[in-house]
Amino acid sequence: MKVISTGKKLCLSCMEEHEVKRVEVQEENIFKGVRVKYTAKYEYCDRTKEYLTYEDSLDTNDLAFKDAYRKEVGLLTSQEIVEIRDMYDVSQKDFSKILGWGSSTITRYENHQVQDGVHDDVLMKVASDPKWFMELLNRAKRELTDKAYRKYLSKAKEHYRQNQNKYLKESIEADYTKYEGKSNLTGNAGLNIDKAVEVINYLAQNVPDLYKVKLMKMLWYCDCLHYKREKKSITGLVYKALPLGAVPERYEVLVLLEGIEYCEVQYDEYIGYKFKAPLDFKVETLSNAEIRVIDEVIERFKNYNTKQIIDKMHEEEAYRNTPEYQPISYEYAKSLSI
Repeated sequence: MKVISTGKKLCLSCMEEHEVKRVEVQEENIFKGVRVKYTAKYEYCDRTKEYLTYEDSLDTNDLAFKDAYRKEVGLLTSQEIVEIRDMYDVSQKDFSKILGWGSSTITRYENHQVQDGVHDDVLMKVASDPKWFMELLNRAKRELTDKAYRKYLSKAKEHYRQNQNKYLKESIEADYTKYEGKSNLTGNAGLNIDKAVEVINYLAQNVPDLYKVKLMKMLWYCDCLHYKREKKSITGLVYKALPLGAVPERYEVLVLLEGIEYCEVQYDEYIGYKFKAPLDFKVETLSNAEIRVIDEVIERFKNYNTKQIIDKMHEEEAYRNTPEYQPISYEYAKSLSI
């Protein structure tokens, strides 16, 4: 028993006025066949040695009991559900509407009703994926006031911007799960996004006028040459045979990651993307052996223009023997021209 406060009042246990303690007690109970321990709050009478509930302690004790069960079986607690709703500054009723649930469902879940596993999965996805929340929000737009819709959308966009890099990484990693166990496509290496970013910046730092198409080819040559030498790629990236040569899977998301910088260059008929290393860039994850391989690729191709490196890529056995838009096997590295 832990005393949290004392106060003089009429004790409902002995029916006399005296100092009554408010205490915390560790209790144990069973919910849905699961035995759990939790902290309950009571008033305690020293004279009768009895515990009594007070004001809203019956509710708070029941909630503590249910939350202990939630933790035990891996569900969100009532407070964690409140925090998810607070992320988007959304009311209980509107949150239920956005999720397509009954109007009082969230209210019940934030109190004494324990959510099922399916609803818990939805809530966790909303917490981790504000972009998905925005999709749900747009579906429910007609059921919300315009003011509420705009407020929730603004909060979701703000949260996405603050955590964009994490969400982009998770998106790439999720897509790469389909290549698990396919070492010939990943180059016997697990996907290392941080290392991929570092290779891009190292290339941008040492190659003048590095545009996107040339960058993608040089990335492939770096991974392939390292695989040829060490039987392992540098980044674990999977490359596909596109019309202009090898391109990493999810390259369009890769170049949006934090730490990668480029500027747009307007030409007559199109916009080019010129990459540059951040001013404070320094090598942190690349090994000396990996840097030697990258330096060799730089020395070979730094003066190539876009067309020249595309033509060179098209001559590689890896490209010639891979169907268009299909992943390129690292096994072709043995016949790499460099």
